[in-house]
Amino acid sequence: MIGTTDIIISIGYILFIVTIGLWAGVRKRPDTGPASGAYFLAGKTLRWPMIGLALFATNISCLHLVSLAQSGFDTGLLNGNFEWMAAFTLMLLALFFVPFYIRSGVATLPDFLERRYNRACRDWLAIVSIISAVVIHIAFSFLAGGIVLETLFGINIYVSIIAIAALTGLYTIVGGLRAVVVTESVQSVVLIAGAVIITVAAWNRVGHWDQVTKVLTAAGEADKLSMIRPAGDPSGMSWMAVFLGYPVLGIWYWCADQTIVQRVLGAKDENHARAGALFCGFIKILPVFIFVLPGLLAYVLFKTGALDISALQHTATDGKTVTDTKGIYTLMITQLLPGGLIGILVAALLSGLMSQIAGALNSIATLASYDLYKRFRPQTSDEELVKAGRWASGIALLVAVALLPLLNLYQSLFEGINDIIAHIAPPITCVFLLGIFWAKASPRSAQLTLWLGSLLGATVYTINKVYPEGWLGGIPFMMMAFYLFVVCVILQICFTFIFPADVHTKDSGLYWKGFLEPLQSKGWSGVGNYKFLSALLLLVMAVLYGIFR
Repeated sequence: MIGTTDIIISIGYILFIVTIGLWAGVRKRPDTGPASGAYFLAGKTLRWPMIGLALFATNISCLHLVSLAQSGFDTGLLNGNFEWMAAFTLMLLALFFVPFYIRSGVATLPDFLERRYNRACRDWLAIVSIISAVVIHIAFSFLAGGIVLETLFGINIYVSIIAIAALTGLYTIVGGLRAVVVTESVQSVVLIAGAVIITVAAWNRVGHWDQVTKVLTAAGEADKLSMIRPAGDPSGMSWMAVFLGYPVLGIWYWCADQTIVQRVLGAKDENHARAGALFCGFIKILPVFIFVLPGLLAYVLFKTGALDISALQHTATDGKTVTDTKGIYTLMITQLLPGGLIGILVAALLSGLMSQIAGALNSIATLASYDLYKRFRPQTSDEELVKAGRWASGIALLVAVALLPLLNLYQSLFEGINDIIAHIAPPITCVFLLGIFWAKASPRSAQLTLWLGSLLGATVYTINKVYPEGWLGGIPFMMMAFYLFVVCVILQICFTFIFPADVHTKDSGLYWKGFLEPLQSKGWSGVGNYKFLSALLLLVMAVLYGIFR
């Protein structure tokens, strides 16, 4: 439980964000074009700093703060790979995907698939994207936020979730993408500041890095400091799983997921879109140090008796003591911070929670309006499109809340979300990659690959949950993602030769004729050039992996 001052700070922050969101969304802006374009894509006026911060805020939610701290406590720096590997996929987004999306002028990624393949591909991706946004971006975030707020305020988890859902939905549904991006930019700063505060507090309590290595070495757990694990590592996150499996998840998430890419689609121009994506890549270096590391420091404090985790422990039916580490971040806040700072940390958590939900709701509104509603009513007006999007957002909130009891069965929230992504991403990653790099990829092949690949992923996921002790259950989810991706690639190649593309499709220009073609654009001059930024980011990541290998 927290004090009155912290409660006032938390409530004040919520009211501030809602006010900013409503102001940004409803104020009149000249020359933003049709109402639907202004609502869903912010009138294509977004600049690179706002895009980068919004991408980061949409990705990093309360779920990440809670679950990455939990993973740091349980396995050390290992799950930081999900953050640092994102830098590489953001480079792919900036170099190869952004030019395609911006030049084609698409409003949604399903729209792109229809132009490249056919209408069936668009419909399927729209449906899958809406489902994934509800489950991955909203429901899991609700769950993490509810756990934190219940622990800190003593409020029932569903009461707190419904309250946050109503407030976030208010400015998101009313204001559209501009309200989302403006609030996300503010929330990114607050979230990072709050994460830095808890990291500094934990670091000061530990003392110095030698103490960390000394405690972990004495406990026989020095591998918690390593980002790269050998093949066959019991964590299921060996170097092979990371470097083969993550790109499948990452390309879908960062390059082909509407919730994320929508910030790029609202860019003022191609250069701003590219620079924004790369800016986010640099920001993604931080989470290992301000989200994962605090959890590891908490483990060191626990080992030295400086952190009491008894509130997270209970006795199982077999008499053994079980620790539910989902609440470790909340425990750190209450035990390591003085009054006042706790309120700031709660504001940071609320920032992460509200920003991801807001981004997902706007994405759902866009997909439901452009890719579903407009198909059945092609003559619908801009105002009707916006109204349909708002209804879709409201329904998505209700469905997400209903899913919470099922998703809470996962022992680790972070593994839960990535386990689901691993079974959704492979066919989508496949059809996007082959679609932009292989001229022969045919519409029918993509359609069948999406259908069969999604069915295969759902079947494997179900079998693993029903028979967790089976041979499929023994495959780490990262490697499972890679295996499913390989199957999907084989399927699409085979189907392409069985159902080849017609001449019109192959000559439509909806693919790169070579890997160097998207790099021919000159871009900005100086340090803002996308080629320079990409090379610099690649160098920084190589150095970091060399240090923490």
